[in-house]
Amino acid sequence: MSQLDSTIANDISKLARTVEVPAGTRLFAHGADCAHFVRLRSGQVRVQTVSPQGREIVLYRVHPGESCIMTNACLMSRRPYAAEGVTETACTLEMLAQPDFDRLMQESAAFRQWLFASCGERLVELMLLFENVAFQRIDIRLAARLLESGEHSLALTHQQLASDLGSSREVISRQLKEFERRGWLRLGRASLELLDPQALRALAATV
Repeated sequence: MSQLDSTIANDISKLARTVEVPAGTRLFAHGADCAHFVRLRSGQVRVQTVSPQGREIVLYRVHPGESCIMTNACLMSRRPYAAEGVTETACTLEMLAQPDFDRLMQESAAFRQWLFASCGERLVELMLLFENVAFQRIDIRLAARLLESGEHSLALTHQQLASDLGSSREVISRQLKEFERRGWLRLGRASLELLDPQALRALAATV
């Protein structure tokens, strides 16, 4: 994502309230009002949407130095959240009140440029996500997801993978068992081990 100018970052730090939150904290919920601009100093936040049936899909993750475009859009439009944000690790947040955010938007061209560039980059990511969910086979997407970290031992549950890929846990479980049947991986309790990354890589490269 686009990097914020150090001068503006320092201005935000001076005005912001620093908050420490543990892993698993819901920072905002669907339908809630937004009153603060938030910049992540450390940790990782998952932004997701949840269907009435409880099915989750991860829209994106926020990393250190970034802000949440869902939050920024709500601040600018004065509309409530359309998704929820959950900390995946312990996080340090810089929280800026709405009036200070509005002033920065009015007075700082550098801040506006960074904010709009971040929104544009995230929008492209979301378009690719929706394209993959709508048009790409789940086995191909699952293979690519398993290879993302470059590790052979992964601490992932079937539900986590389903949320990341916008699928159901049952579909992911069936596909993982098929991969295991082929000898590509070994399933464990809330974990799995990749036995044949090359086969997964070949599948992930399928057009």
